[in-house]
Amino acid sequence: MMDGPRSDMGRWSGSPWQPPATPSPEPEPEPDRRSRRGGRSFWARCCACCSCRSGADDDWGPESGSRDRGGRRPDRGSDSRRPISRGSGVNAAGDGTIREGMLVVTGVDLLSLRSDQNRREHHTDEFEYDELILRRGQPFHMVLYLSRPYESSDRVTLELHIGNNPEVGKGTHVIIPVGKGGSGGWRAQVTKSSGQNLNLRVHTSPNAIIGKFQFTVRTHSDAGEFLLPFDPHNEIYILFNPWCSEDIVYVDREDWRQEYVLNESGRIYYGTEAQIGERTWNYGQFDHGVLDACLYILDRRGMPYGGRGDPVSVSRVVSAMVNSLDDNGVLIGNWSGDYSRGTNPSAWVGSVEILLSYLRTGYSVPYGQCWVFAGVTTTVLRCLGLATRTITNFNSAHDTDTSLTMDIYFDENMKPLEHLNHDSVWNFHVWNDCWMKRPDLPSGFDGWQVVDATPQETSSGIFCCGPCSVESIKNGLVYMKYDTPFIFAEVNSDKVYWQRQDDGSFKIVYVEEKAIGTLIITKAIGSNMREEVTHIYKHPEGSEAERKAVETATAHGSKPNVYATRDSTEDVAVQVETQDAVMGQDLTVSVVLTNRGSSRRTVKLHLYLSVTFYTGVTGPVFKENKKEVVLAPGASDRVTMPVAYKEYQPHLVDQGAMLLNVSGHVKENGQVLAKQHTFRLRTPDLSLTLLGAAMVGQECEVQIVFKNPLPVTLTNVVFRLEGSGLQRPKILNVGDIGGNETVTLRQTFVPVRPGPRQLIASLDSPQLSQVHGVIQVDVAPASGGRGVFSDAGADGPSGETIPMASRGGA
Repeated sequence: MMDGPRSDMGRWSGSPWQPPATPSPEPEPEPDRRSRRGGRSFWARCCACCSCRSGADDDWGPESGSRDRGGRRPDRGSDSRRPISRGSGVNAAGDGTIREGMLVVTGVDLLSLRSDQNRREHHTDEFEYDELILRRGQPFHMVLYLSRPYESSDRVTLELHIGNNPEVGKGTHVIIPVGKGGSGGWRAQVTKSSGQNLNLRVHTSPNAIIGKFQFTVRTHSDAGEFLLPFDPHNEIYILFNPWCSEDIVYVDREDWRQEYVLNESGRIYYGTEAQIGERTWNYGQFDHGVLDACLYILDRRGMPYGGRGDPVSVSRVVSAMVNSLDDNGVLIGNWSGDYSRGTNPSAWVGSVEILLSYLRTGYSVPYGQCWVFAGVTTTVLRCLGLATRTITNFNSAHDTDTSLTMDIYFDENMKPLEHLNHDSVWNFHVWNDCWMKRPDLPSGFDGWQVVDATPQETSSGIFCCGPCSVESIKNGLVYMKYDTPFIFAEVNSDKVYWQRQDDGSFKIVYVEEKAIGTLIITKAIGSNMREEVTHIYKHPEGSEAERKAVETATAHGSKPNVYATRDSTEDVAVQVETQDAVMGQDLTVSVVLTNRGSSRRTVKLHLYLSVTFYTGVTGPVFKENKKEVVLAPGASDRVTMPVAYKEYQPHLVDQGAMLLNVSGHVKENGQVLAKQHTFRLRTPDLSLTLLGAAMVGQECEVQIVFKNPLPVTLTNVVFRLEGSGLQRPKILNVGDIGGNETVTLRQTFVPVRPGPRQLIASLDSPQLSQVHGVIQVDVAPASGGRGVFSDAGADGPSGETIPMASRGGA
């Protein structure tokens, strides 16, 4: 857990990449990502399988090709004509002479338009690109235009290159002789030869490197060899393929592929287990420029091209690069509450603005917290072809000493000793699951793998986490790579309460076995409902299998004998109840005590209320209550504590969460009561209404209505609006909104892709955040039946000052 934004640079390298002093909003040349870096490399420390890269390897620079930072092609725009490249060829001898009878390739059609067979069959037709985008292990088609008819004696070879020093042995230079068996699954056959046109069917390897390849053609005839010059229009993107059974990212369920690869929006859950909040997130993995941003992330890290065919390595690099620590990655984490130099993490509505800003400027984007890191990670991994989902774990532990327990320390009177409480329990934590086989592990650990991009603890000296098999977490096999001990503690550790004794020593007075990882959820497939996935992370609480998993994991921790001094006298139970509290209103908390014994019990009860960040870091106690309660055998009693808005308002922090510490002492038997309960104040939603039907290429209008729930003025209010296929990220500055005031604003947008879409909005101000709204927009196709898109807006979010359409009182 961090106290503020971090911008450490170069912990993976001795000579970190430095962004320009003043970034230009205009497209500019990309930084040199080939700079060699001293010190022990990232690959030596993070990924043992890649640490043997020799110093002579030069295949880890930027991907070749002509584009600006926004990923745009020169002179392409939104031209809907088929991109057939034509140009003057050269012979292989390099003297530029085209001899009579030579088989010259006069043009290439990669059938790359979104409406073409290749893009549809490879499930890449939603990408807002005109280039050919393929999924590996699957055939595609192309047409070569020749200077003369193709003859049986002619030899045609296709070649693909990636990196600055392509080598066949590393898979960065692929040679595919037409009509002959290729190597590693690459091959090509003639499907039709008609006049001077040659139709080919090309099979890609299921183990191919992912990235952007240069493509060229070499021919050999009796008259000599010909080499088609590289044309930027002929670049080919290759991605992982969850539709291919030979790819280790293969997913055998179509509904999973539709949800976890192709869905461009989703739900992210937050709050507490009893008060679950949800927000819609625009992943936008098919928006123009996002694919280039995802590949730029790998380039920026200097990931060897030879390792980019391995999803284990790729997902581990992504988990490191989505946060900015060590490597100037995508997002700067900030948990301080001061976001004046960037964007409040609660204000983001999607990943597109973040990724395009990083691609455009080279700067880490301020600011992110766990759900933002996870949302961006989902975008990147889905874009690259990995089935990925966003996971929320409620009551998520942060174990700082590898004990695999959450240790909370109290003084003799059971008041928390905050200077000793380094472990914390986050109200919720958000990470990712991605699906793949794990050939680097023993059998039985394929399937869902945890990847966590939030920088909490280092892994091999790097701020990254995963991929970690969910099966190993479930069974407490903390010796499995990567980072299983930390993730196990997040979902299945015990909360251990220690009380200071008169001699200064500490004694365990209570162990709460069901307090961590109480609920783990994700968005359900095909709907906006929640799906609980706790059962895949842990055995049922209290079961023999669950206790065995905890004991197995704890035995490998730093305190293997932690339970030896445990006291077990417990006949008074404590339960905390809170009403559905709303921001700006008074509230009441209640503690119910129950005597489950056969004798009278006298309880001396202490209640301490403080505000808390969602990461478990608490502020000072602002209200407390002490009471002695007498319980007859089998009886219960309720202790209430009212809290007025004016009491908690000065102390509020992000998420509007509060922590009630309950402690008590049973006079008759010495039992110690200890309970921590977190609850949050609910914020209002934005109301979005579509004013008219939506059609591709036609202007449409949306109305946004918001009522300020607070009796104070909201200052410097900013709305954000975004939706894949509907609206590029847009920032609306609306000024101040008075106390309990209702405001309405209208915005127009032009849909660029048909089908069901999500338009998402958020509101942020220094006084109120975590306000969101979403509406589904069903977009009809244009009269021509196809979507349109352009590069407009790719440089960054548009911003404007918006006058209110109307204002109303409470």
